Amino acid sequence: MLHLGPKASTEEVRDALRGLGEDASVHGVILQTPLPAGVDARPLAEAVPTEKDVDGANPLSLGRLTAGLPAFAPATAEAVIALLDHHDIPLLGARAVIVSRSTVVGKPLAQLLLARDATVTVCHSRTRDLAEATREADILIAAAGQPGLLTAEHVRPGAIVIDVGTNPTPDGGLTGDVDPSAARVAGGLSPVPGGVGPVTTALLLAHVVRAAQGAGVGEGLRG
Repeated sequence: MLHLGPKASTEEVRDALRGLGEDASVHGVILQTPLPAGVDARPLAEAVPTEKDVDGANPLSLGRLTAGLPAFAPATAEAVIALLDHHDIPLLGARAVIVSRSTVVGKPLAQLLLARDATVTVCHSRTRDLAEATREADILIAAAGQPGLLTAEHVRPGAIVIDVGTNPTPDGGLTGDVDPSAARVAGGLSPVPGGVGPVTTALLLAHVVRAAQGAGVGEGLRG
């Protein structure tokens, strides 16, 4: 792990990432956030080679995912799929609504769900009548970064709700994007903390193992 300090420049961080990308003994590279003030994240993500991009940060990884080509998906987005699979939630033909259009969760998760034959709607902060859209969901995923954004009125009775929100609370804890009232009508609701987060960590490690097993031949790219 490299620590460049709070005064590191975009160029310094980019050079460090390129060095890791060229190091044959390194199999996975992630860029830890938050970044120092004034550092531009986009050229940094582009400096991570796709075969070592174990958290799907490089725009090329997202492009490959969209095109159905081998790529590492962002681990948080993939963690949602892993949770649904673990609990035997059927995805084929399901109506999935994602409240997020980020490149970390919303956009890659939409591609992962489409690849599993779900019908996907992506909502965001400018969606008109959000509750009307989310009540159509068999599977509802919240990742907008707004505490308590979704309440019971946003959830169709029996729907599966995955809360990806990790918002700090005044007492130093974490709360999700889904209000506790949603549990009264949902068929299942993932907790925060303790839901998507631990699965994300496990998947990051799994991605590194896959990258190591396929180093130099591209076999690690199986999103």
